[in-house]
Amino acid sequence: MKKQKNMRDIRNEFVPYELALRLKALGFDEPCFATYLKSEFLGYPEVTLCLYSKENIELGHTKNSYRWISLPECCSAPTFSQAFLFVMQFPQIKKYRYNIALYSDGTYSLKDGKDSIYEYLSAEDCLDKLLEIVERKNI
Repeated sequence: MKKQKNMRDIRNEFVPYELALRLKALGFDEPCFATYLKSEFLGYPEVTLCLYSKENIELGHTKNSYRWISLPECCSAPTFSQAFLFVMQFPQIKKYRYNIALYSDGTYSLKDGKDSIYEYLSAEDCLDKLLEIVERKNI
């Protein structure tokens, strides 16, 4: 039973599939410890999180630009840390000095350099808000 709990905790470290696809659309292409696969052709009809070995990571097999991960419905599965670092590099985030604060209870706040815009967000909700800002400015 303990093994299942650990796997559930590991999955929570990765950005959910829908957010990972949005990151891919914005150009995220960093090596990750896991990949989301969803392809009848590859034998994964449902979204599946696949963890990779150290060798696959070193060879770059977990980047969005790698052959089969470049399929539209497949993508790298970044951790939240990787996703936040990637999104914080966009000019529209830097320009308004958005900052992320992590509280001891595991929630986040998103600030624009002056006041908190959003408080007590989950990591998923905080990343979603940052992606909305980047996507809105890219249109």
